[in-house]
Amino acid sequence: MKILKSSEGFLGLPKEIKSKNKVCIIPFGLEKTISYIGGTKFGPKKIIQASHQVELFDEELEKETYKKFNIKTLKIEKINKQLNRAHMQLTNLVDKNLKLNYFPVILGGEHSITPAIIKSYKKKYSRLTILHIDAHADLRNEYSGNKNSHASAIRRCLDYKNIDIVSLGIRNLCQEEFKFIKKNKKRIKIFWGKDLSNWKMSELKKSIKNKNVYLTFDLDAFDSSLMPATGTPEPGGLFWNDAIKILKVIFQNSTVIGVDVNELAPKPNLHACEFLAAKLVYKMLSYKFAN
Repeated sequence: MKILKSSEGFLGLPKEIKSKNKVCIIPFGLEKTISYIGGTKFGPKKIIQASHQVELFDEELEKETYKKFNIKTLKIEKINKQLNRAHMQLTNLVDKNLKLNYFPVILGGEHSITPAIIKSYKKKYSRLTILHIDAHADLRNEYSGNKNSHASAIRRCLDYKNIDIVSLGIRNLCQEEFKFIKKNKKRIKIFWGKDLSNWKMSELKKSIKNKNVYLTFDLDAFDSSLMPATGTPEPGGLFWNDAIKILKVIFQNSTVIGVDVNELAPKPNLHACEFLAAKLVYKMLSYKFAN
């Protein structure tokens, strides 16, 4: 694993912070199964660049939260052209980070990266809850003949018997997915996007309380007016304060063991979306290590 200089990595810090809390940013701009808007392969680079503009003082937590963790950023490496091999490549990277006791933050790329990541985690944890924030259920068994499509990401995670799913913000799915959810209520909990104003945070707390949680955040969970630079933008989604409220509940009530943020498809001169993604990642790290 080749590591960037601190000044070139996530947050662009002038020097490395010494801390027992070790974070590794893994940029993995996989783009193989997109079905609408392309460009997700450029997402990780743009998020890292935008992170250099994120203010390091957190006004909510009233501290410079970056001082609470040692962050390293891997150099962007060439991704294998074959999808299965690309997934294996990512699994190997996550394996190495977990063995070194890093907290992995994977920047996608399309959402098909998540099962490859979970392949590492399911070996280490006997039970695992995936907290899935997204506009789409991603529960198709296959899409366009591909079982490893971004549209099947969460379904592939459920192939592992020790995995449960809590999904938030879902507002677009097919009939196949709807039926699958009904048949698997013991393993899938949905907070529907249409019911956002009526969500009870007590129910979310109950779903994740004292559990090991892996957090996957598809940026199309945000409303399309706020996040148009994504593979499949959807109206009726989260706004910034909605997301922050949810993240606080997640990090305060569970043990978050890793994160991926995916589906940024950068658009020329629309830097607000890249900045939002970078600030979102920093906020997650702040809640994990400094709150």
